[in-house]
Amino acid sequence: MLNIDDELAGVVAALAAAIPPSPPVVGDWQTRRATIDGLYSWLAATATSDDRVEVVDFTVPASDGHTVPLRLYKPPTVPSVLVVYLHGGGLIAGSIDGYDHVCRRYAAEAGVAVIAVDYRLAPESPFPAAVEDCVAAVRWTIDHARERVPGARVAIMGDSAGGGLAAATALACHERAIGPLAAQILIYPMLDDRTAHAAEDVAPFLTWSAGDNITGWQAYLGDRYGTDDVPASASVARAGSLRGLPAAYLEVGQLDLFCAETVLYATRLMEHGVAVNLSVRPGAFHGFDQFAPDSLLAWKAFADRVAFLQSL
Repeated sequence: MLNIDDELAGVVAALAAAIPPSPPVVGDWQTRRATIDGLYSWLAATATSDDRVEVVDFTVPASDGHTVPLRLYKPPTVPSVLVVYLHGGGLIAGSIDGYDHVCRRYAAEAGVAVIAVDYRLAPESPFPAAVEDCVAAVRWTIDHARERVPGARVAIMGDSAGGGLAAATALACHERAIGPLAAQILIYPMLDDRTAHAAEDVAPFLTWSAGDNITGWQAYLGDRYGTDDVPASASVARAGSLRGLPAAYLEVGQLDLFCAETVLYATRLMEHGVAVNLSVRPGAFHGFDQFAPDSLLAWKAFADRVAFLQSL
């Protein structure tokens, strides 16, 4: 029987009390966006910000001419790694403002430069808008950022929907010969549009449910959802070959809807000759590190991510 981590149990109870008892119906992305953005705003407001990190906002063009907002976080020391970071939000919510504290912390504590991407959201901008914005950010980082940080290695990182987009972006960059990317860091990533059910023993602990997942993927894929006409650049779990992709760090909680798809993707990467570091956190739910940042589980997870970034 699966059990929740003791420190996280109280957080789940608090979240349940703060969220309406009846979940929104499948397809109601508006209510979900409002809830997610409200949670991100609260998390950002309660987080400690490191003022030693220098922040610069700028834009780059995507392949379709869209202007993509980026935010560069420069650590106090000269970085040897540049991390393109993609925020979470189920493909329908989130922003670089809501993740400002997250990116500042990685810059300050890992000593890496972070470039956050304010990619377009669904359903207003369905696939391939988000992944094209992320590819544009990686291309700019590889082509220009090294002029300021000679010899720096470029990695891509994201959590939840951002983790799925990071994986899809790594695949797209490989196919388009954009690179090299030193690594892909995928934190409880949203990888497979076909995930539409949760195991009974996990369902009580889900902070991102099967209904949420269906809604996010429907908004992103439109009429392609539920068909075989979904390309790997949209849902990377559908990729045929994964050979040649950058080394991967994958992390997921055992009480996360994305646990099985993350483990399966890590296994497939290994089968295709990609170096993989996989961590499955017992007793952890989706977003555990954001909702319980002071828990021992969150501290251990963050330390492992920092160690991986510093090893690049």
